[in-house]
Amino acid sequence: MEELEKQEQPEPEAAAPEVESPAPEAAAEPTPEAAGEAGPALEAEAAPSGNGRRVFYGTGRRKTSVARVYLRSGSGQLRVNGQPLNAFFTTPAWRRQAREPLIFAGVAEQYDAEITVKGGGNGGQAGAVRLGIARALAAANPELRTKLRRTGFLTRDPRMKERKKYGQKGARRRFQWTKR
Repeated sequence: MEELEKQEQPEPEAAAPEVESPAPEAAAEPTPEAAGEAGPALEAEAAPSGNGRRVFYGTGRRKTSVARVYLRSGSGQLRVNGQPLNAFFTTPAWRRQAREPLIFAGVAEQYDAEITVKGGGNGGQAGAVRLGIARALAAANPELRTKLRRTGFLTRDPRMKERKKYGQKGARRRFQWTKR
């Protein structure tokens, strides 16, 4: 029994060794974090891509869908999950909804977009792409922000599916009443 108690108690000699402070020469070079520069999360909003063009990022959400939009100057090609927009969104209403902010701003032929969208159905994904494109456009051109805000492109649609309640068949639907 005494042996078990001795094994459970940590030995004071096995404490972590002290870490020596870095040499003064190494401390003279400031790191990006110490200098107060933006980390990688903030740089993604307007970071130069591999070919020298600036990339503007916007996240869109609708119902349970999340869209990540990377906008760069180009010829108007929109790719969603590796497919052209027309192939991904089969209904004209979904295509129109996804392109709406670009058409409204009059820059549909000036930007290319690489979009990744996950979750939800087609309608929710189209709404998420719309908000993501609008946010990326606002980052690309701050003068458009007020116009996009006034027309509702920068407002997230808060409507979600209502949860099912216990003692009921659905969110609002009750079980069928029986007299006996």
